[in-house]
Parts: sequence; C-alpha cells; structure tokens
Amino acid sequence: MKIAIITDSSAVLNPRFAERENVFVLDIPVSIDGVDYVEGVNLTAQEFYEKMAATAELPKTSQPSLASLAEILSQLKKDGYTHVVGLFLAAGISGFHQNIQFLMDEFEGLTIAFPDTKITSAPQGYMAESVEKWAEAGSSFEEILEKLEQQINRTSGFIMVDDLNHLVKGGRLSNGAALLGNLLSIKPILYFDDEGKIAVYEKVRTEKKAVKRLLEILAEKTSDGEYEIAIIHANALEKAEDFKRMLLEQGVQSSIRIVTFGSVIGTHLGAGAVGFGITPVIE
Repeated sequence: MKIAIITDSSAVLNPRFAERENVFVLDIPVSIDGVDYVEGVNLTAQEFYEKMAATAELPKTSQPSLASLAEILSQLKKDGYTHVVGLFLAAGISGFHQNIQFLMDEFEGLTIAFPDTKITSAPQGYMAESVEKWAEAGSSFEEILEKLEQQINRTSGFIMVDDLNHLVKGGRLSNGAALLGNLLSIKPILYFDDEGKIAVYEKVRTEKKAVKRLLEILAEKTSDGEYEIAIIHANALEKAEDFKRMLLEQGVQSSIRIVTFGSVIGTHLGAGAVGFGITPVIE
C-alpha cells in the first residue's frame, strides 16, 4: 500500500510532517476588502486579525479548489499511489466535503476516502498525522479508516468568544442580544456539535467563570483516555498561555500545544477568542 494524505490549510500541521512527499495541502483563500490572500503564503495569522479589525466588512473565505484536488489525485495515480485519505474542514462549516464526494469514483486503481473530520485546526492536523503513523505501523487501509472513525467520534473543540459585537457583524447575534450580553458580561462557549457545526454550548457570565468552565469541560471530555490537547486562540496569546498554565497546575500530563485559529474560524469568532481542541491518541 502506497498511501497519500491530503488536507487543507485550515489544519495545523507539524512542519516536518507537512514536508513529507506524500502529504498535500490545499489552500483556502480569504478575501479582505476585495484583496485575495492565502494564509501562510502572503498573509500571516497576525496580519489577518489586524486587517479584519481595520475593515467594516467581514473577510470572505472560499472553499479549496476542487480542480486542484482533482489534479493532485490524477498525479498520485501516475506516481503509483494506491490509497488516499483526504481530511478537510468540517462539512458543517464548508460545502467542500460534499462537493468532492464524486471524485472518489473517478480514479480507477486509486482507493480514496474522504471522511468528515467534523472539526478543523489542530485536531484536523493531528488526524492527518495519525493516518501516517498507523500506515507506517502496518495497519491496513480498512483498519486505518476504522481507527480514524473512532478518533473523529471522540474529537471535540470548545471556544470562549470574547467579542459579541463581532458575532453581530457576522449575523450570528442580534444587536439587542449583544447589548444585553455585554451588559451582563456574557461569554458564550461555543463548540463543534455532532454534525461539525459551530453551536452554542453554554452562556456563562464573566470571562473568569467561562475559563473555569472550559477547564471543567476539558477534564470531563478527556477522562476516558489519552488525548492530544491544543489550546487554540484568535490573536489572544496571553489568554492561551494563562489557560495552559492552569492546565499544568491541574496536573494535566498530556502534550499541550498553543496554536492560532486561522482565517476560516477567525472570521466566525473574531479576535480574543480562546478554546481547546482534543483528539484521542489511538495506537
């Protein structure tokens, strides 16, 4: 079995993994004030949040290029690959996953799987790295897909939103609700639901209580085994570092990374958001 892994730029990947010859990343373009950018190419995460703060309109994110994906698959077949796993942004956020399903039957001799990750960012990247790990350990393609399904079903992400006015800007909250929320110091905790959509999990008063609740949720969700933990922030590094410190003080032994929400999720959440993603470690 010669396996290739394809993902998109919303996934956070270990740089050494991303450089492997069997790993391919599709760009997700973002348009700000009519100018197109590709994050990681001509736009850093820091620059994205600066530009978003300076514009009256929300950035517009596009789907990865279907033509680019088809081109990669065609080349993989020529290069002797036999199997492909594509792990892309949650179908609950993007229509890309649904739009590419027909490609699985277009390349004879190439066995292709596009499971719905139902997530993004660091957990999506860790899933891609897990596929490589399982393949190198000798798992069959069917075993890899079974492990991947288990991993997806136990992966989750929770986020505390800082800027209610940004949710108004994005049409996710009314002006009246935002005004009341600001007066009451409401900090919504959002999460990726079972369909991979971003939904409200709880509404908590004050940031301090919301952070405490995030810590409780993380402890609850990781009580059944070993997890890869990522603290993910939207241009709020200090909050992320404080959250990591609290986790360490609680005795969390797992590997903890701090990463930044890219433009796709950053457009939804606005600056100042902080949360976590957890992905089970499956051997």
